[in-house]
Amino acid sequence: MAKVLMKGNEAVGKAAIEAGCRYFFGYPITPQSEVPEYLSVELPKVGGTFVQAESEVAAINMVYGAAAAGARVLTSSSSPGIALKQEGIGYISNAGLPAVIINMMRGGPGLGTIQPGQADYNMTVKGGANGDYHNVVLAPASVQEAVNMVMEAFDIADQYLLPVIILADGLIGQMMEPVEFNYVPRPNLPEKTWALVGHYGAERSNIKNLVIEPDECEAWNHDHFKVYDEVVKNEQAWEEYKMDDAEYAFVSYGTASRVVRTAIGYLRAEGYKVGMIRPKTLWPFPQKAFDKFNDKIKKFLDVEMSMGQMVPDVAYA
Repeated sequence: MAKVLMKGNEAVGKAAIEAGCRYFFGYPITPQSEVPEYLSVELPKVGGTFVQAESEVAAINMVYGAAAAGARVLTSSSSPGIALKQEGIGYISNAGLPAVIINMMRGGPGLGTIQPGQADYNMTVKGGANGDYHNVVLAPASVQEAVNMVMEAFDIADQYLLPVIILADGLIGQMMEPVEFNYVPRPNLPEKTWALVGHYGAERSNIKNLVIEPDECEAWNHDHFKVYDEVVKNEQAWEEYKMDDAEYAFVSYGTASRVVRTAIGYLRAEGYKVGMIRPKTLWPFPQKAFDKFNDKIKKFLDVEMSMGQMVPDVAYA
């Protein structure tokens, strides 16, 4: 398939359509507004539904409803908009429903700036809603990788029945790069027999969020964490760059890792044996990568567009 030059925000919208997404609910906010703008035009062409909701809170609850009906559904926003969606993300997670959420990060706290940032790491990776839960978090470093990860996100969500968040900074959404679209679904994805299909003659399904009895709630959480254990075992992903002989290793993700890659070239030219571990999954964090190199690396250097939110995960790894 030939490559086409596309802006990141538009490319992830097309990737979602290619992966079978037919429902989008969202609200415009810089620097991700081209995602809903693109989908408002293109989704109806394939029989899909686009809704600009009255707020981010409304949008995530529309996602909750579509996910409960078994649809492949997407929402996107940027940092303060994602903050408003946190309660709904927690409900979707607790109900065990698949959904894909794109966060094109901007600076913060609060409304912050419309410039790119990476300070939503804690909110996204550690969970921004109440209770014990995890989101799968994928971190692209290019427009092509954003395309691939959006497609993969729908499969991961359907396989494990949980929300998957694409955590990219605003630069990924605004830059233009050549991309290609080649969606190949994972084999043996489970049928959505649990979905609320809403017609007579169908077997009755029940999706619940409120678990009143304390023992039942505890068991509910343990069941969720059995799923998370499978995700940790199967879904860790990372890139190793110049690590074969490295004595020092950068750890970086997203746009920041592109800057680090250039810096490594300069440092290597001066004789420093440096490399990089680039997490592609921020949750699960790629512990396996560090297990490979912990005995040979003298020092790890965390580089990110925040005040060091990833540092504790790097230190733990």
